Parts: sequence; structure tokens; C-alpha cells
Amino acid sequence: MSGAARGDLIVLGRIVAAHGIRGEVVLKSFAEVPEDIAVYGPLEVAGSDRHIVIEALRPAKSGFIARLEGVDDRNAAEALKGAELAVARERLPQAGEEEYYHTDLVGLEVRLTTGESIGRVKAIENYGAGDLLAVRLEASGREVLLPFNRASVPMVDVAGGFLVVEPPEGLLEP
Repeated sequence: MSGAARGDLIVLGRIVAAHGIRGEVVLKSFAEVPEDIAVYGPLEVAGSDRHIVIEALRPAKSGFIARLEGVDDRNAAEALKGAELAVARERLPQAGEEEYYHTDLVGLEVRLTTGESIGRVKAIENYGAGDLLAVRLEASGREVLLPFNRASVPMVDVAGGFLVVEPPEGLLEP
């Protein structure tokens, strides 16, 4: 499952840019099923008291083109550029067994199968072939990407604050 946390909010998307002259925006969705961002009803603009309602959503090369309630011209759309759209965590479905919200993984301690701590999860990335854990290594400060699958991450203990990894050979070499 996706989403990033900002306090008690889970960020489900970001307004990337204005689109056209009628107030539409380019929207990047972080929802597991990207178009589901529109089904959560009013979305909070993280860091403000404003709420956004998505009236229409259509696929585009870089995400979605969205028409937002009350945003009727390019100037209003441009003013929203960079806005993160979020919902309260309790409005989201409970994560299933072996499912995790990205926000729950970021910050976890990363341990090898030997128990040695090697760093922390900095972010979750996805470039089209599946989720990757961005891990900041304690020893070197460098960041490595690990596939987030059972072979590379055999154990996740969110409550315990750690996950266990079995990185591909050579990945941790300087």
C-alpha cells in the first residue's frame, strides 16, 4: 500500500502543475490503485485548512488531469502547484496481512539476517517495476535501493521498528 505521512494525515497525491486555461491540474497519485485518489471525498491540502474535491479525473502521461471543485482558471490551478493532498489515516482501509502503508516503513531500522543494523529506510521508490526501499547506510551515508519483496526483505516488524533484509551480493560493497 502507498501513501506518505504528514502528522496524522496520509498523503495520497501531489498537484504537479496547472494544465490548460480552465483550471485543470496535473495530479500524481500515490494510492495503490492510482485512480482511487478520487474516491476518498474531500482531500485536505497538507499544511493548510483547505479541502479539495476532485470532480473529474482522466489519465495522462505524467499521472492524471484533474478538475477540482472551485478551481476555474489557470491562476487558481498554478497556485496549487506542489500541494500535497491527504486524508486522515482512519479514512483509509486497514492494511491487510503483509501489506504496509509506505509511511509505516519509512524510518524503520534495517538489519541484516545476522541482526547487524546497517541503516534506516529513507523512502519507498517505484520506477515501474515494483517498490524499492531506499536505505541510507549508517557506515557510509550512501543510499542503496533494495527490491521490496520476500526474497530481499524476509521480515518486517513495524511494531518493533525494524525490518530484516537479505541484499543481493555486492550491493553493500563500497
